[in-house]
Amino acid sequence: MARVSQAHLDARRRQILDGAAVCFARNGFHATSMQDVLKEVDLSAGAVYRYFSGKEELIGAIVEEVLGQVRDGFEEAARSTPPPPPDLLLSSVLGRILATKGSVTVDGQPALPRLVVQVWTETLRNDRLAALLGEGYGAVGEAWTRIVEAYQDAGTLPSDVPAEHMARTMMAAAMGFLAQQALFGPAPAEILRDGVRALMSMRDAADTR
Repeated sequence: MARVSQAHLDARRRQILDGAAVCFARNGFHATSMQDVLKEVDLSAGAVYRYFSGKEELIGAIVEEVLGQVRDGFEEAARSTPPPPPDLLLSSVLGRILATKGSVTVDGQPALPRLVVQVWTETLRNDRLAALLGEGYGAVGEAWTRIVEAYQDAGTLPSDVPAEHMARTMMAAAMGFLAQQALFGPAPAEILRDGVRALMSMRDAADTR
């Protein structure tokens, strides 16, 4: 029997993850069965179960992957000296993640925003997923706090407000932007960039009057 290459194994795993993500984004976690996933990816049960033991493992793998991409993007920025301005940082990281998952669609629209909202909902009743999301949120929060502290050191952001407060606000902007896309359709990341930039310039505009 010919040996299957690692590239083939990785591609098959990718196919399964993307197909499952489409199903979960379309119908939610509870309404999606493994039969739905098998139909979406057009593979046999044996082929899928070779990689994942069931729906719970698929959900965990998808959530870990998305959280990892978000965490890596902001941790990379936290290591920069100084980090990119908030408007560019938010838009570039989100834009990169959306572009990476751009080929995974539901009804012609990116599946990622809808999938993210489904994950948030599922964490309210799934303790394992809630712990996973909490760990990811904490890691992103730490990265953002370091970023804000770098902004404060550079004089970009005021130092009289705790860095953690501004970090949570920046994260809320990113989460809200994804929620808007899930509810109202795709929007370019430049909208978030321009909005954050304009809001940050309010104090400067007021000072010049």
